[in-house]
Amino acid sequence: MDYAKLKHTLRGKVQEKLDYGRDWEDEEIQEVIDNLILEEEEMMLCPVELRRKLRKELFDSLRRLDLLQIFVEDPSITEIMINGIHNIFVERTGRISKLDLSFESEEKLNDVIQRIVAGCNRVVNEANPVVDARLEDGSRVNVVLSPISLGGSVITIRRFPENPITMEQLISMKSITKEAADFLQKLVLSHYNIFISGGTGSGKTTFLNVLSAFIPKEERIITIEDSAELQLLDIPNLVRLETRNNNVEGCREITIRDLIKASLRMRPDRIIVGEVRGAEAFDMLQCMNTGHDGSMSTGHANSAEDMLSRLESMILMGMDLPLPAIRRQITSGIDILVHLGRLRDKTRHVLEIDEICPLVEGEYCLNPLFVFEETGENREGQVEGMLLRKGDLIGDRKLKEAGLC
Repeated sequence: MDYAKLKHTLRGKVQEKLDYGRDWEDEEIQEVIDNLILEEEEMMLCPVELRRKLRKELFDSLRRLDLLQIFVEDPSITEIMINGIHNIFVERTGRISKLDLSFESEEKLNDVIQRIVAGCNRVVNEANPVVDARLEDGSRVNVVLSPISLGGSVITIRRFPENPITMEQLISMKSITKEAADFLQKLVLSHYNIFISGGTGSGKTTFLNVLSAFIPKEERIITIEDSAELQLLDIPNLVRLETRNNNVEGCREITIRDLIKASLRMRPDRIIVGEVRGAEAFDMLQCMNTGHDGSMSTGHANSAEDMLSRLESMILMGMDLPLPAIRRQITSGIDILVHLGRLRDKTRHVLEIDEICPLVEGEYCLNPLFVFEETGENREGQVEGMLLRKGDLIGDRKLKEAGLC
């Protein structure tokens, strides 16, 4: 029996049975698949497990993510990378491996792409070939269509744990020390404005989720994201906002800048911006400088110092302001900068916790509070080290006002 050929034949028969003039429930489609499998002579002597496998794969190809579905459901996988129809990679425990799987055609891959973007009200086509989206479970998705991608359409899926990681788990994984975790908890409770920086895959979104768990439950929180992926739990008064692309139906684009401005009229106690990449950095700083203490955000950078320079560049994308004025906005808005990193053994760590002090002769002044110091490698090749306390907080007014000093 040619399994691939049989699957292709049965899929065609299922599609013929379905009247796409109406919406079909999942149970109805599964019943159609079951009936066709029972009618198929080649399946008469097949083991039950093979029938179940075929049933699931047929259903996944019609209503879910085809051959990707099994990997989306695998909790051990953190990243799925599709580089055209023949090159599919997954990341487990920081290690990337190539799968011996392929999509049948570019059309099948594009069917999956359209299914993903339609699920979060996004559009991707030749006119708009690059899009950020998300899956139902909150996994982050980036799509780049062919021919912008020369090797075929590309999908990158960043998966997040079903149960958000807690600070206790980060401590047990030695990503942070108990002392530093307790210190950050006090800062969150005292409404310090915290910015999290780090490279790709360093765990910025995860760490932002962890810090948000320290926010008192009675506060009103507004989250603003390109694609909703934050997992804030046990906050009753939570408003989640997500950007929108313009589309052929005439809906205008809604940017992070638009959402930040709107959020200021929604009586927030704190505003959490998932990530700043451009001119919206200025609006984020305005939030922090206009009475919304305790706000948080993240950004890409290779070091804490680089993050400050990048914020300057982002602001200059949308505002024609002198550099000294921009630097004053940054230093008065952000209180604490937490920098994360991914070490050569693929483990993620908090590398620095810095206090941003007032400018000194127009230059930034960082007060290192905690710094990760490497001590070597163990026999398994794992990096060993410790996040050590380096200094005391200078700007302790908010701590004193909260009674936590």
